Amino acid sequence: MPTKNPRLNVVLDVELYDMVEKLSKQEDKSMSVVAKELIEDALEKHEDLVLSEMAMKREAKSKKTIAHEKAWK
Repeated sequence: MPTKNPRLNVVLDVELYDMVEKLSKQEDKSMSVVAKELIEDALEKHEDLVLSEMAMKREAKSKKTIAHEKAWK
């Protein structure tokens, strides 16, 4: 039966494979689910870093700043 979700084949070295396998057994999940969750976490962290960098660049260009304490009064 065809699946509605796209598939991705990934080749892991033995150490990574063993880590994913160990996590899947500890969490009683399939290796596919564990790998998917790890990829999601990594992408969220990457996105946070990119957005933080963008904000820092904008902040550096801005001449007008307000102290945190003053802004929240």
